[in-house]
Amino acid sequence: MNAEEKQRFADLARAVADRRDQEAFAVLFDYFAPRLKSWLLRQRMASSEAEELVQEVMIVLWHKAELYDAARSSLSTWLFRIARNRRIDLQRRARTRILDGADPALQPVAEIAADEILANDDRDAHVRAAVSQLPEEQREMLRAAFFLGQSHSQIAEATGLPLGTVKSRIRLAFGKLRKALEAESA
Repeated sequence: MNAEEKQRFADLARAVADRRDQEAFAVLFDYFAPRLKSWLLRQRMASSEAEELVQEVMIVLWHKAELYDAARSSLSTWLFRIARNRRIDLQRRARTRILDGADPALQPVAEIAADEILANDDRDAHVRAAVSQLPEEQREMLRAAFFLGQSHSQIAEATGLPLGTVKSRIRLAFGKLRKALEAESA
């Protein structure tokens, strides 16, 4: 591409940026779209992906032509850089979509044996019984901290109690629960 062509393309890009000149855009599209697609195909992209990416690049030209600076690079360089970056982004997204079938998170959960279900139910019943024996203020602190997910500071703010009192009540509740559950299992 000679200097005269570079200037012509820079002027057409400026017309797109300044006036949304459709004729200037059509000239640029007709010239660059096939060249971009050809380059993307040489980069081992599928034809349909290459066409889609060319469309994206040309949309960038239409919407962001004002970002092109003829003093820094030719329009060709700017468009091919956009195409290159979009191709790399597409490849990265494709890599992250590949799932590992051996990943434990993708494996079905093992069924729980009946005796284990019964043991869990018994344990849950013991915990509920022990919690019901706690004083109301300690039960409320545990509920706020563990079932509502509130921090100690949030509980103190909501109840108007000093932070130390909140922490003490939760600590006392745990101590009582531990003793009750140890006595139950002994």
